[in-house]
Amino acid sequence: MMKNNNVQPEQIEREKLYEDMGLSDQEYSKVKDVLKRLPNYTETGIFSVMWSEHCSYKTSKPLLKKFPTTAPHVLQGPGEGAGVIDIGDNQAVVFKLESHNSPSAVEPFEGAATGVGGILRDVFSMGAKPIAALNSLRFGNLTTDRTRMLLSEVVRGIASYGNVIGVPTVGGEVQFDDSYEENPLVNAMIVGLVDHDNVQKGIAAGVGNTVIYAGGSTGRDGIHGATFSSDVIDEEAENTSAVAIGDPEVGKKLIDACLEVTYSDALVGIQDMGAAGLTSSASEMASKAGTGIEMNLNLIPQREKDMNAYELMLSESQERMLLVVKKGQEQEILDIFAKHEVNATAVGEVIEEKTFRIKQHDEVVADIPVDALTEDAPVYHMPSEEAVYYKAFQQEENRIPEVQDHGSTLRDLLQQPTIASKEWVYEQYDSDAQSNTITGPGSDAAVVQIDGMDKAIAITTDCNSRYIYLDPEMGGRIAVAEAARNIVCSGAKPLALTDGLNYGNPTNPQIFWQMEKSIDGISEASRLLETPVISGNVSMYNQSHGESIFPTPIIGMVGLHQSLDHVTPNHFQAADDIIYLIGDTYVEFGGSELQNVLEKTYSGKAPAIDLQVETKRQDQLLAAIRQGTVQSAHDVAEGGLAVALAESVFNGKGFGVKIDLTGDATTALFSESQSRFVVSVKAENKERFEAMMDDAKQIGVVTEDSTFNVNINNNNVIQEDVDTLNKLWKEAIPQMLKSKV
Repeated sequence: MMKNNNVQPEQIEREKLYEDMGLSDQEYSKVKDVLKRLPNYTETGIFSVMWSEHCSYKTSKPLLKKFPTTAPHVLQGPGEGAGVIDIGDNQAVVFKLESHNSPSAVEPFEGAATGVGGILRDVFSMGAKPIAALNSLRFGNLTTDRTRMLLSEVVRGIASYGNVIGVPTVGGEVQFDDSYEENPLVNAMIVGLVDHDNVQKGIAAGVGNTVIYAGGSTGRDGIHGATFSSDVIDEEAENTSAVAIGDPEVGKKLIDACLEVTYSDALVGIQDMGAAGLTSSASEMASKAGTGIEMNLNLIPQREKDMNAYELMLSESQERMLLVVKKGQEQEILDIFAKHEVNATAVGEVIEEKTFRIKQHDEVVADIPVDALTEDAPVYHMPSEEAVYYKAFQQEENRIPEVQDHGSTLRDLLQQPTIASKEWVYEQYDSDAQSNTITGPGSDAAVVQIDGMDKAIAITTDCNSRYIYLDPEMGGRIAVAEAARNIVCSGAKPLALTDGLNYGNPTNPQIFWQMEKSIDGISEASRLLETPVISGNVSMYNQSHGESIFPTPIIGMVGLHQSLDHVTPNHFQAADDIIYLIGDTYVEFGGSELQNVLEKTYSGKAPAIDLQVETKRQDQLLAAIRQGTVQSAHDVAEGGLAVALAESVFNGKGFGVKIDLTGDATTALFSESQSRFVVSVKAENKERFEAMMDDAKQIGVVTEDSTFNVNINNNNVIQEDVDTLNKLWKEAIPQMLKSKV
């Protein structure tokens, strides 16, 4: 693609150069109507990135309006860098989850690293100190060299950035499926802490105020990254130039400098230069304030020689922030950045005229109404068509898979990479930085103490995309419910969520239907569970060779522990404790891990979920935890009850279990029915606990010997050594990474 300011507007129209930038004929025509003239090359590029799916949400915006976004404890919902939730004591948590899928598919190390850097800037630009990082990753099965390389490099990239900046990576999830073979998903989440009166916004208010550029210099890396992330990756010519390069050392200095700046009365607004770089930050800040911005590109710190306006405006070089500062107080801000060894310079001013005016070499190289780039970006109501497979799956009878040896099947399930221990992944992360991590990676939810306070937050990421593929609406409900279940198991009350909505090509009506229905399910569950959607990200076009990924709307959720006494482990704690199963088990194997093991495919109905029942069980369990009657709690998820019991005993304390169940053995052990928990209770608290729970059934006890013993209908169906099971579970992923095709 040509990147030359000398390309004439007539040539852009005649040769349809705008198509290479991502604009359709219809959109280019709209640009001409807005400007009342032909756009020049730089302006065409600016429109193309701002009207890309990645920046404008032009196909998803009508669906996103369905989300519940308000509640008394929501201080800031969608629309800023991140959402803000009140946690009492004049404190708030700021959090957001965002994808970096396309860059990570092409350049996994840099793509993952800059994904962490970008979401960090979204959070600290709100005035919040980052206190925790999580991630949610999806890869193909670990049977090819490429997938093993992708996993290794993505994890290395996350660790390389996160460990240097001193923010603990406290949790996350990794799942594996053929659906992600060509298109891995890399979603990063950051949580920050801020006082109510120091929450910042990205606005360019106050005519005459100064625009300041701070951070790393601008290079040619990441140009057109937003449009690159808004289209299908071309397998024949993957575009590595669209992947920006991060520098965590600069990132750490930038965090410290910006957090100090937020306490200055001179600061008016601050925003990360994320997707679309200078273009998006400046135009969005002006549009939100109802003002305009004029910038002189000669003042922009440049890493490379002879960069033209197009390159400077569309670069996505990392570690850069844009600030608006009160006129006359610029030096105070510049001095703070200088103290932290961060470059900062004045590059423009806020103007009354609502236009985005860019100058270079004493010439106006772009002059665009700001609202045309933001508020007036195209919005498309896409056609939706029920997926052809859905009706057939709904008509299938729920059936029980044939299992000959339940002990052998449990061993197989524990070695499935989606279920197996992710210790190989998270041992590469620094999870104890800042010294407030109470519960780190490997638990249902991470728990981070609020420094110096008798309270903590619980954080989780979750999504079972197989369910959403089979039944998008039901699966969307389950994604929110399971995230909330994880939070409750840790002893916290769920407060709010952020989403990472990962889908295929929205111009395919069946893909758009998956998105539409799953958002319906997420919205319903968010409303009933009182966890509003306060921030998020949409990632489209995740497909290759005409095959889409499974619809994967990641749910990142935060909850509050009112006291550290409520923090609850997910492993059994003592021999002779009573084990309960909360909830009912049905013949539900559609999208299950057992179906994957036995049939290597997914079909049938997803598990059903009753959100009223889910809400009741979560409320009752949380009340029991707060009353001190619960020793441990763990949700029943992939692999069913047998896997949940095994995970609950994998804590190195030498415990075993003796379990007595009734009914069909395969269903009892491996069904993935929803709204279920495995809980352990001291014998002395048995009556109190049972009085608080409507749906808890005693199913066994924790034993001193390390034997996993399960009887069903008085017949022994599993008798395994816990240490052997634990070894299989722990070593599965390292062994797969060592093997060669």
